[in-house]
Formats: sequence, structure tokens, C-alpha cells
Amino acid sequence: MSKIYPIWLFFLLLTSSLVAQNTITLKGKIIEDATKLPLESATIYITSVKDSTIVDYTIADKNGNFSLSTRKITQPVYFKVSFVGFQEYVQKLESLTVSKDFGVINVLDTANDLNEVVVKGQAPPVRIKQDTLEFNASSFKVRPDSNVEALLKQLPGVEVSSDGKITVNGKEVNNILVNGKPFFGKDGKVATQNLPADIIEKVQVSDTKTKEEELSGQAASAEEKTINLTIQEDKNKGLFGKFSGGLGSDNRYESSGLINYFKDDQKFSFLGSSNNINSVGFSMDEIFDSMGGGRNIYSSSDGSFNIDGQQFGGGSGITQSNMIGLNYSDKIGKKIDPSASYFYNSAENENDTRSKVENLLPENKFITESVGKTRNVNNGHNLNVEFEYKIDSLTTLNIRPNLKKNNSRFTANRAQNSVDEFGGALNESNSFSNNSSNRLAFENDLYFFRKLKKKGRSISLNFNNSNTVDESDNQDISSTILYKATGNQTIGRNLIENNNDSSNDYSTSLTYTEPITDSLSFSVGGRYSWKKSVDEQATFNFDGNSNDYTIKNDSLSNYITSGMKVVNPFINLSIRKKNYSGRISLGTEITRFENFSNYLNEDTVLNKDYIFPNINGYLNYRFTKSKSVYMNYRYSVSVPTANQILPVINISNPLNTITGNPDLNPTKRHGFYLGLNNYDYASRSGFYLYSGGSIFNNQIVSSTVFDDSAKRTTTFENTGTTYDSYLGFSWDKSFKKDAHTFKYSLGMNFNYGLSKGLTNNQAFEAEELSVSPNIELSWEYGEILTITPSYTYNLNDTKFKNYSIDQLSNFVHNFKIETTSYWPKHFVFGNDFGYTYNSNIADGFQKDFYLWNMSLGYNFFSDKLLAKVKVYDLLDQNVNATRTITPTAIQDVENTVLQRYAMFSLTYKIEKFGGKKKSQWED
Repeated sequence: MSKIYPIWLFFLLLTSSLVAQNTITLKGKIIEDATKLPLESATIYITSVKDSTIVDYTIADKNGNFSLSTRKITQPVYFKVSFVGFQEYVQKLESLTVSKDFGVINVLDTANDLNEVVVKGQAPPVRIKQDTLEFNASSFKVRPDSNVEALLKQLPGVEVSSDGKITVNGKEVNNILVNGKPFFGKDGKVATQNLPADIIEKVQVSDTKTKEEELSGQAASAEEKTINLTIQEDKNKGLFGKFSGGLGSDNRYESSGLINYFKDDQKFSFLGSSNNINSVGFSMDEIFDSMGGGRNIYSSSDGSFNIDGQQFGGGSGITQSNMIGLNYSDKIGKKIDPSASYFYNSAENENDTRSKVENLLPENKFITESVGKTRNVNNGHNLNVEFEYKIDSLTTLNIRPNLKKNNSRFTANRAQNSVDEFGGALNESNSFSNNSSNRLAFENDLYFFRKLKKKGRSISLNFNNSNTVDESDNQDISSTILYKATGNQTIGRNLIENNNDSSNDYSTSLTYTEPITDSLSFSVGGRYSWKKSVDEQATFNFDGNSNDYTIKNDSLSNYITSGMKVVNPFINLSIRKKNYSGRISLGTEITRFENFSNYLNEDTVLNKDYIFPNINGYLNYRFTKSKSVYMNYRYSVSVPTANQILPVINISNPLNTITGNPDLNPTKRHGFYLGLNNYDYASRSGFYLYSGGSIFNNQIVSSTVFDDSAKRTTTFENTGTTYDSYLGFSWDKSFKKDAHTFKYSLGMNFNYGLSKGLTNNQAFEAEELSVSPNIELSWEYGEILTITPSYTYNLNDTKFKNYSIDQLSNFVHNFKIETTSYWPKHFVFGNDFGYTYNSNIADGFQKDFYLWNMSLGYNFFSDKLLAKVKVYDLLDQNVNATRTITPTAIQDVENTVLQRYAMFSLTYKIEKFGGKKKSQWED
């Protein structure tokens, strides 16, 4: 590795020198003609006279100054200045071969304050409208058939990380819409991976708002961002999609398809997939399709994925999954706005696992090793509906029901043994479990909002409910031997548990808002919530005479109910100025906590009353359009669970007897966050700093006592003050000269926390520190070649008090390089190569491995067909071995992983629009 760094340095210096020789600088100052004030965030850009292609652009700073470094141009160009509410400034230049100072440029007001008349196709690349950042998609070149995610990666300030997280100017995107509507869920995974980039007209970025903030016009209280993708008018009528299928070695296969029918506001989409390569299935990545392990960020190594709160697949091992999805959105008249999505998924997961756990005690330690084989079959349905009715210009009703139904069957064979630090046997167990479950859940969110006559005055009503029924049958055939007990005690079980669990949560709130001034308002309201859960477990031993499970086992049967009633009056004070906004909310939670248990025909009743303060607030200050600081604080109190507080014995685990503690106090939490975001559009560089954490008082922790056979007796206790915190920053920069595009990204993350607990009646502490620096470089040579190397280092260090060890550390190296070549014409050649090294994993577990995926594709039949050959894990090195350090144990685990296979796939594209297709690829 050390030989690589001088080569990179020489390459960067040489490139910078060559670029500088062909670069000129344009500068000046933009002011309003009427007021002579600087026009912050005006867009300055250059277009070709010949074909209107955007050559380069920048944004004016808070003083109206701009400086644009661009390549020399010998052909005629237009120099333009654009800002919403002002006339476009245009100056024709016969060439740009020397640097030029434009001096002060006066921009005139337009008759329309909010709308700017711009000739179609001449919109500026970036435009800032109040709180919305808008990108003109046609200004950013992507390859033909690229998806929306490829477009997002080209936008200044937008980053897509290796784990799929999208950020804009350092702020996470948690909501992605298409023409203002969800597309297979608001998280946007399906939209960004499957919608073609060339149908997008604009990418609009704004602060994520609650429904109340959206309807009332309040400033957003959250730090996250929302992206809205608007469809080009001529592409908003038509049929388009892709279908892909592949067969591979080792009986591997993949298939997926997405078909969309758009007709103005009415949109129908159908999604389907099936594969056995641990894939999401809906990814239409042009290099690796659904193959995971490399750049395909939505395919995890364990085959699990999540769409809008619905888990698909899951668990380590190899997963065969099937999925069907439907999405619908429309606008009926001027008042009714419906949308809906439905998913069906089925997944079958198989996994062989082994683990080694070093259990830490105050004076010694013991080792537990286990092996297991599991199989999990899951089927799920998920229906989401949103219905918004604008009753009149002042009144809106929004209803969002959600229905989920899941059934699963899980079987496992496990063998486990524990020894002391000298190798002496403590216990061992062998078990077979066969579990089946059915779960039905219904949630609904109803929101009524009415504006009153006075500007800023409003009243709102919110009602939420969540109802769940969970039924399961769990068969347990096991044998456990305690070697240190008198006579080597053996605990044998052959039983079945019938569980009938349910939970019902209801909440309603009423809020009245009154403006004090144009920028200051207060709200007063109240919230009432009612919750009740029922856990009923009936256990039956196997009866050899009837050959069935008919003998009631009272010691493993119980009935528990837990309920909570909360009254929460509150008052909010909100302020919204040009450069800052904030809110503080003060309230009181009056809580009635009711718990009941029937165990061995004995009733236990435990009721408690609490009164808690409730405080939360935020402040968002904008120094400039692209530089801001955000902070929030929340104080909250959480009560124990019924299992933690009820003094009832639970012996369902032969190696761990659990009893609740009726003297537990609620846990108090102080949470805080601070974020600084600064993106400079002129230099195309950004710096982001974030910090946050929680301080806990009376945190509830397990108190465990081990006997001579390492059998546990566990209860719960309150500890003193504990905390967790994090700090991170990142810096990125990009520049584009001629055919070269360079991007640099540096980051660092810190986590620090203090945990406390009780083991063998002795208090312990664990201070945990993790440090993770990372770097990513990217070089794009026109439309021919892309090379992206990256490196991440993770260090975890834990210091212990009152334990048999004082300190433990572990580090992981991860290096990756991705290359993509589009030469020769019609060919696509991709490589993802990664190396991972895990330092202190236990003997017998592999410390490092290489993962190399390769793909070669060929486009033909007018680029409607793509044939591809892919190889996963080319070196046959892939493993899944991880180390986890907790305050009480060091755990090394290895699971089944996909190994080398080759696959041939074919992808067919359908595209029939009402208008003529315009290629972003053409100059």
C-alpha cells in the first residue's frame, strides 16, 4: 500500500498542472438594481449558443460575489445570471479564452414576485427558492439508461454513501417523493434504483416536515431532508419499465421487473422479483443488477432489506426471496389526493452458524461455544394507503392507514457448551425448536387541520391507533446438563408453548395555534394516550400415552397484562425569521401504570402513578443559503416494562432464571444534537460537523448472578449516570475540467459511552470508544472510465472496572476499489474489489478475506437489450466472521455466506412515452 501513495500524489499533481493550463476565471458581483443590495445565491452559468448545452455554473455568495473557473471556449456562448423574481441577465460572448471580470451586474425585478419566465431548456442548473433547493436535471449529464441514483450522485452537495444513505449538504434524506407522492414507500429505495434519470425534470430538496408543519406553513423542526422528483411533462404520459432474468452456476438465479404506467396525475406501477442470491431484487444497477457485496448498496450480505417499515428476508445465511409490489397515486378533482402501495414477500433462509463467546466476570471468565443450523420461512403482506381531502381552502383531512400480516415458521438445531478458563466443563445443551407464528397489525393516523380567519391561527386534531395480534406455537425439545450441580443435574424438555399476545395503543391530541406577531406564535393543547398489552402463554408437556402435547406445565405458563394511561397538557412557542427558526415545547405527563400477572394461580397486581416533565426544543440558524447550524434537545422519561417490574419468575430458558424488580424507578434521558452544514457551490466543496448523545439517570440494567455451572439468575436494577455520545465530520470536494471529474471525500466518526451493570452482585463499568476515519476518491474520464477507491478504518477500545480484564481493543481495515469502463461502444465492464481484515477475532475464525465481483455487459437491439455475464466472489474467498465487544462479553460469530458463482442475465427495456425522447447523452 505504501507504494501506491506516491503514485497517487504524482498523478494528482500532474493532473492539476494540466488542468490549470487550460483554465480561465470569470468573476464579478450580482446586485439588485432597485435596492443595490447583493443578490445571494443567484445562479451564474454559461450555455453554448449552438445547442444551449450548459457548459459550467456557480452560485453567488452572501455578498453577491462570484468566481467561476472554467475551461477555455473558442465557440460563442451565453453568459447568464438567474434568480427567482428577477429578470434573467444574458450577455453573448464570441469566445472565452482569457479570464474576465464582469464587475457589478445589476439585475432587474420582474413583474411576478415568485415566478420567473424562463425559456424551456434554459433553466439554470441550480436555483434556490426560499427553503427549496432545485436542480435542473437536464443540466447534469448521466449515461443513457442511468437510474435516478446516478443522477443524484452528479448533483453538487448530494452524496450517496456505501450503505445507501443519501445526504444533501450533510443532512440525511429520509423522504423521497415522485411528483409529490410516495413511490413504493417514502424511503425512496425503489424510486432511486428503478426510475430512469432521463424522465426527471427537476430534483427539489427541502426540509422534511410533519403533516402539521406542512399544512400550517411552519418551519420544519427536523434535521432531515426531503427530495421530490418531478417528471418531465412529455414523459408523464406513457409506459416504461425493465425486465431482467439470469441463470447461474450452483443453481443460482435472479429475476426482476418493474412496469410503470403514467398518465398525468394518475400513476400505476408493478414490481416483482425472485432470486436466491441474498438480493433486494428490485435493484436495476446497470453493472451488477441485484448482485450484492459490492456497489449494490441495497443488497445486504444476509438477504434482508426494508421498504417503508416492512422487513423483507432477514437473518444471516442464504435467502431465497420472492416479492410483488403495486403502487398507485392519483388526483381526483381538485380536492381528493389518494395514494396506495402494496407488497407481498416470501423468503426462505437457511444458515449454519458457530460462535465463541468469552463471558466476563468480576474475578474470572468462562467460554461458551455453540454451533447451529436454522431455517426460517416467512410470508408477509403490507398495505399502505394515504388519503388527503381538501374540504375547502381552509380545511384538510389526512388519513393514513397501514395493514400488515405476517406468518413464519422457524426451525433450529443447536448444540452449546461452556467451560471455565481452565477448560473445566460447566454446562452443555442440545436443542431442537420448531416455531410458527401469525401476526396481524393495523395502524392508522388521522389528521384534521383548519386554518382560521386570522393569518397564522389554526386548530388541529390528531388521532392514532396501533392494534396488533400475535399468535405463535413454539415446540422445544432440549436437554441441558449442569456439571457443577449436585449429581450433574440434567434438565430435559419436550413441550410446546402456545402464545396469544396482543397490544392496543390509542392516542389523540388537540392543538390550537395563535400568532403573536408575523414571526412569533404559540400553541396550546393536550394529548391523551391509552395503551394495553396482553401476553398469555400456555405450555404443555408431551404425553407419551396420547402421543400429543396435553399435559399442562403450570411453571412455564403465565398471563401478564400491562397498561398505561397518559395525560399530557403542553404549550409550544415558535419563532420563524429570515435567518433562523426555533421551537420550545413544555409539558407535563401524568401517567397511570397498571400491571397484572397470574402465575401458578397467584395474582400479582402492581400499579404506579408518575408525573414527569416533558421538554423539547430546536433551533435552526442559517448564516447563508448553504451554511447553517441546527441543534435540538429533548428530556424524556421511560417506565420499565412489565417483565422488568413484575416480581414473577420466568424459567423458560434452562440456563437463565429471570425475575422482575418491583422497586425499579423510571429512566430519565437527556438527548441532544448539534449539526453544522456548509456547502460552497462556488468551489463545490462541503464541510459537515455533527455531534449528539444521551445522558441517562436511573438506567435499567440486568443484574446477573452465575452459579458454579454458569447458570444465571437475573433481575433488574437502576444504575447511576450513564451516557453515550458521538461526534463526526466530513469534507468533500469535486471539480470538473474538460473530460475529467475528480471527487474527494474525507470523514471521521467518534463514539464514546459509559455503561454500568451488576454481575455476581458487583458493580462494573465499561468505557467504550470507537474511532472510524474514512477516505474516498473518484476519477471519471468523460463517459469512458470511472475509478473509485475507498478506505475505512474502525477501532474499538473498551476499558473495564471491576472485571477480570482491564482493557480490550479491536480494529478492522476495509479497502475497496470500484472500476467501470464503457469502452468499447455498447460494452460495460465493471469490477468491485474489496479487502477486509479483522484484528483480534478468536483463533479458528478467519481474520481477513477478499471479495471480487466482475461483470461484463453488452447493449444491443437499439440499446433495448442488455446481455451480461457476472461473477460473484471471483477468488472464492468470501467469509462472514465478525467480532462484537459488549460490556459483558466478547463474541465471535461465523455464518453461512454466498460463495463463488457465475451468472448470465438478460435485461429488456420498455419505453413508450407520449412525447419524443430527449437524450441527455447527446451534445
